[in-house]
Order: sequence, then structure tokens, then C-alpha cells
Amino acid sequence: MIAIDNILVSDQVVKEQFVCDLSKCKGACCVDGDAGAPLEKAELEKINEVFDAVLPYLNEESKSEIARQGRYVYDREYGWVTPTINSKVCVYGIKDKQGVVKCGIEQAYLDGKVQWKKPISCHLFPVITKESKRSENIYVNYEPREDNCKAACSLGKKLKVPVYVFLKESLVRKFGQEFYDALDATAKHLNKTANP
Repeated sequence: MIAIDNILVSDQVVKEQFVCDLSKCKGACCVDGDAGAPLEKAELEKINEVFDAVLPYLNEESKSEIARQGRYVYDREYGWVTPTINSKVCVYGIKDKQGVVKCGIEQAYLDGKVQWKKPISCHLFPVITKESKRSENIYVNYEPREDNCKAACSLGKKLKVPVYVFLKESLVRKFGQEFYDALDATAKHLNKTANP
């Protein structure tokens, strides 16, 4: 465990290797889960802000589910989450010509229509963060999906890209540059110690 202020990072985040391989998994993290993508409270307003610009990217089934369920829903176990279609694909998921499910919010962002990329839980995947109920601590764990992420784990090993390096942009977005720099320095120190 690596402690940076109140953020406790699992060793796997710096030791394991991972690079998404969308051609193999087809965006399974947007499809397969216990609920929709977890949302921070502030992100509910973000969804409201970008919604009109994102709506044209969504298919009719997604639009009708949003009309039925709302732009976000409350799950007793996970808190606020994105709605899903039949407890599977996220309503903000869009399929490209290759059959890969991508984020409609992110596509609107890439097209310059909105300033918000996507929910931070999606951006951080396969890292999952949890706030302690008893303290100020935030736990940062590496939790790839056993089947769906096999190709990403293999590609990460082949390219020798640690999880935290692959997720640099999202880790900086969530915790700040200072945190990332400290994590990077710690990881390099651990690697030097392990491989003198």
C-alpha cells in the first residue's frame, strides 16, 4: 500500500501493467457491470450541463430509457449511477462501426461540443476509488474484469505500461498533478529497489 496524504494506493496500481485493447473487449466496461457508472454528486450537475449536446449522439433506445429512468439513478449499493438498458449497457454508450461501445459524453467532448470528458469512475477504470466511511481516507484499487480485461492486461505487459502510467490523465484529473508526481516517484523508487 502506498500512502500519499489521505490517499491509499494499492501496490498493484504501480506493479501491474494495463493498456485498453478496445478492438478485443469491444468496450465491455460500458456494458457489463452490477449497475451503471458510479457518479460523484457534483457530476449530476455536469450531466445536466452537457445533456443537450450529448443527446444527438445517443440511439433511440438510450433516449427512451433516459426519458423513463432519468439522466441518472440512485442505487442503494452504489449511490448515484448512470442508468442502464436492461441492467447491461450504459445509456450513454454508443456503438461505433466496428461494434465497439464508447461513451457518448466523451464523443461529444472529443468533437468539441462539451468541456467535460465523462464520469471520473469511467475515466479511471480499471482503477476503482472508495472513500472510507470512518475516516478521510480514499482507497485506490486496481480491479480489472477477469474476462473482459484479459486483452488489456496482455497488451499492458507487452508494451510494459504500468496501470498508473496508462491512467495518468484520469489520476491527475481526480487527485491533481502533485499526487501523480508523488505516485510516479514512489513507483520508480520501488522499481529501483526491486530491480537494483
